[in-house]
Formats: sequence, C-alpha cells, structure tokens
Amino acid sequence: MATPQKHAVTGAFGYSGKYIAQRLLRQGHEVITLTNSPQRNNPFGSKVTAYPFNFDNLPLLTESLRGVKVLYNTYWVRFNHETFQHASAVANTLTLFQAAKAAGVERVVHISITNPSLTSPLEYFRGKAELEEALAASGLSYAILRPTVLFGKEDILINNIAWMVRKFPVFGVFGDGQYRLQPIYVDDLAALAVAEGASRGNRIVNAIGPETFTYRELVTMIGTVIGKKRPILTIPPFLGYWLGRAVSLLVDDVVVTREEIEGLMDGLLYVDTPPTGTTSLTAWARKQAATLGKAYTSELARRRDRTAVYASN
Repeated sequence: MATPQKHAVTGAFGYSGKYIAQRLLRQGHEVITLTNSPQRNNPFGSKVTAYPFNFDNLPLLTESLRGVKVLYNTYWVRFNHETFQHASAVANTLTLFQAAKAAGVERVVHISITNPSLTSPLEYFRGKAELEEALAASGLSYAILRPTVLFGKEDILINNIAWMVRKFPVFGVFGDGQYRLQPIYVDDLAALAVAEGASRGNRIVNAIGPETFTYRELVTMIGTVIGKKRPILTIPPFLGYWLGRAVSLLVDDVVVTREEIEGLMDGLLYVDTPPTGTTSLTAWARKQAATLGKAYTSELARRRDRTAVYASN
C-alpha cells in the first residue's frame, strides 16, 4: 500500500472524479474534493471532505489545497450554455492551476481530450490546448491524460445512443459514419490517473480503450447488444444537428452540438497510438444490456440538481 498522502480530486461527486477518488481511498490516501456542488449527497460519507471551487477567491481556493500532494483535475464543461461557457471553464482552470502552485501542490494530473490544438476552430479543443500549454508552462509537475469518449454506469453518450436506438425505429449517422472513436472505461481512466499521480516526470498520455469503432459500427454494436437492431441512415450533418435539436426539446437537454458533430467527423476522437485501457466496451455493454439506454441521462438535469448523486444506468 502507498504511503498515505493528501490528494485532491475535482468533481469527486460526479463521474470520472468519483472513480479516481475511489481508487485513492482504496490506497489509504486522504481525499478532498473541489466541487461546484458541495451540497450534493456525498457517496463517500465522511471519507471525502468537499470544498467549493471558489474560483473568484484565489486565497480561499489556495487554502483549500494546502497540504495536497497531487491534484486530479476533471473540471470542464461539455458545451456553451447560458449558465456556463468554455471561456469561463478555461479561466477557472487557470485559476485552479495558480492556486495549486501557490499551495505547494507537487503534481497535477489533468484530464484533457485527444487532438487538442491552439489553432482549432472548435472552442472545446482549442480551450483544452490552452490549458495544456498553461500547465506545461506553470512549473508544476504534471501528467496530461487525453481520453476520447468515456463509458461507465454514469455515462451519458453511450447510454443515450442506446436510448435513441430503443426509442426510435431508425438511427441517423452524420455523413457516412466512417469516422473513428476509441471509448475508454471510466475506471481504466481512473487507474491511469492514479498511476500517473504516483509517478514523476511530465507526460502526455492518450487515454484510449482497446477497441476502435467507426461511429456506424458503434451504433450497430449497441443495437445488437441491447436486442434492438435498427436501420442506420446516412444523413447530412446539418440535418442531424436539427434532428438532435428536436430530440433536445423532447428531453429538455442538449443532445448534440455543432462542435461535437464537427469534432467527431474530423476524426478528433481517434489517435494512432496503443491503447492504455483494457476494458472492452462491447463486453461491458453486454453485461449492461438489460439496463443500458432504458432511461435518458440528462446533462442539464445533473447541473440543475446539485444535490442528487449521479444515477447509474
């Protein structure tokens, strides 16, 4: 067992942060979390103490990180909304890095995305690149993990694809559907994060699973696994976006954005490197087939309700 240390995980009451915290606790470490939802029901009880982010109060944010050896940062926003923006997520994360350095944090494990670029026309990928560059220039010891799509019991994307396959008689893919992605199991990402937290030396790691799918293959696999094979239609991206908007109104959420469609079709969720995760999405989906996609999982509902524990699909 590792020598007990104090570690901080952003969003430990959420999705990937929860799995990181679980692994750290099993190793005997003290874990705190920084969160926008300090009032959310704590799945760890007294084992994890919650502190608000306090992005607007650098001294207070710094004080909450005193004594922390490693900071695991999962904080981000998926899309722009009237209540949250990519630009503010970038600014807030820069403040977090500044607080970590001032508090004497020894290492930062930062969750990014595959293929970030400072010149990307997509704000999501450009913002992630800005944060990578800032962390590298900060003087902090760091590991940057670049996942593509996460899957797990609290998942949104894979679950909601399955929900649409269950709900509708056909499924439309943007364009030819031949663009690729490499989903990684959320606990495989957590294992990688914790291992990097215990390491030293600055590293950038593509966090990808053992299977590569075209988008069309992914939808086909999900339909087969849950026993709902559907015709897959090729549709223009603009039409796919507006159909997504229609479903968004139905479920009161944001199903897909233009940027997500562009990033997917541009192949930004694929990298030509060996896998770092070991869990097969196909095998995992088979085990979850009875419940996968039975209920829609809403991103906005999770943000509106800051008290409920994230539901498992």
